[in-house]
Amino acid sequence: MENIREAFGKFLDYQLRLSNLYHAMNLLHWDMSTIMPPKDAERRSEVVGFMSQEAFRIETDKAFIELTDSLFEVRDELTDQEKAMVEKQKKEQDFKKKIPEEEYLEYSILVSRGEKIWEDARNADDYEAFRPTLEKIVQFNRKIADYIGWEETRYDALLDMYEPGMKVSDIDKVFSEVRDGLVSILDRIRAKGLEVDNSFLHDKFDKRLQEEYNRELAERLGFDFEAGVIAVSAHPFTTNFGNKDVRITTRYDENDLMMSVYSTIHEAGHAIYEQNIPDELAKTNIGGGVSMGIHESQSRFYENIVGRSRGFIGAELPKLAERFPNLSKVSAEAFHRAVNKVMPSLIRIEADELTYSLHIIIRYEIEKAFINGEVDFNELPKLWSAKYKEYLGVEPSNFREGVLQDVHWAGGMIGYFPSYALGNLYGAQMLYKGILRDLPDYDEIVASGDLSRVTGWLKDNIHTHGGTYKPSVLIEKATGEPLSASYFLRYIEEKYSNLYGI
Repeated sequence: MENIREAFGKFLDYQLRLSNLYHAMNLLHWDMSTIMPPKDAERRSEVVGFMSQEAFRIETDKAFIELTDSLFEVRDELTDQEKAMVEKQKKEQDFKKKIPEEEYLEYSILVSRGEKIWEDARNADDYEAFRPTLEKIVQFNRKIADYIGWEETRYDALLDMYEPGMKVSDIDKVFSEVRDGLVSILDRIRAKGLEVDNSFLHDKFDKRLQEEYNRELAERLGFDFEAGVIAVSAHPFTTNFGNKDVRITTRYDENDLMMSVYSTIHEAGHAIYEQNIPDELAKTNIGGGVSMGIHESQSRFYENIVGRSRGFIGAELPKLAERFPNLSKVSAEAFHRAVNKVMPSLIRIEADELTYSLHIIIRYEIEKAFINGEVDFNELPKLWSAKYKEYLGVEPSNFREGVLQDVHWAGGMIGYFPSYALGNLYGAQMLYKGILRDLPDYDEIVASGDLSRVTGWLKDNIHTHGGTYKPSVLIEKATGEPLSASYFLRYIEEKYSNLYGI
């Protein structure tokens, strides 16, 4: 081949063209979910579809494919970052070559429209309004899995999109350990019969004051408002256009203060990861988090391990009480117990930390079933309800509380849900085998209210690598061990044993 450096320069030019298109599409999606006028939904879907088709054409351009193939053959002569870029592009191009262009365009338009159809159906509590779209999305994902190819189960192909290298057999083993451990702890808490008062969290909290507090909170966590903004959407999310424009959304309830607080902390965790991606990676295909599981480790680390800790509560409660005098007589101990109250619930994003992973296991089992063709979509709400009754002892009274509560399937993100639970595992392992090792005064740092050293550790060990290393490599580099469920279970055991005296 030609000179490797010259060839790689051309490769980066292609990367820049793709980056420009994908960043523009992300901006359109952000707008669709926040402030777009409803009447523009049809036209916006057409524009997104066109841009998706343009990106598809670049990625399937013969010269680009040949260039990528040539670099792939000499990838061991490249740096780790360059090698990761080439390997990821090779994987994407091999995937795109297997999918007919007209089907790719059709699917892009389908999922673009799907999110609006889901939102309308959710608002109307009308599953039937969404069911035909969901069926089409699932059918497309079955075809996509078959185009990619799989050995053990079709779902493996979809799972690999979000957590490279992970298989159903791996997830089944880990989730089995987590499920058994959580159920054991939950049973002990129920047997204890300790009532925790959290009524003071469901008082009247002015929305404008919540917005002010959340903005200051995000900044204290490390979110850079010169490189990001916060808005409102039905389902909180994070999107970015490189590392200099990272946008998060939250949602507010004047009778539920902590809904917005923890949504903001969670999304800020995602955003800080993206803002800390090095400039030299930002316009490439590894210029973001390496996997959904690692991304969730950051959001859930900030939300739970930090945000629900006694030290953090002690630092933040006085600031909350300044804005909301109805909290002025609440002790830090009572507040800490309240935000960690174990109470099986229907809504995933409002679930307590202990039972949250059971919400994920339910979705994971349903996804596996409908990708394997084992679900009658007319009966999906009943299946959902049955699993909630079995695992959590609760049943939804409407579709909004049940099968319509999440946007993921509407956006075609089948295979994403396991990432949330994997994020819990990664985050706990980072705490015990990385942060506490390198920052032995971690508890004092959190209690001080200045998290810069903790964020610095995450930046140095996780964020700065972008997508250079696969999750299994990254977690071992950061912690010295392969991924294990034991640290998350240890974290949960220690925390809830202290809280509930079990």
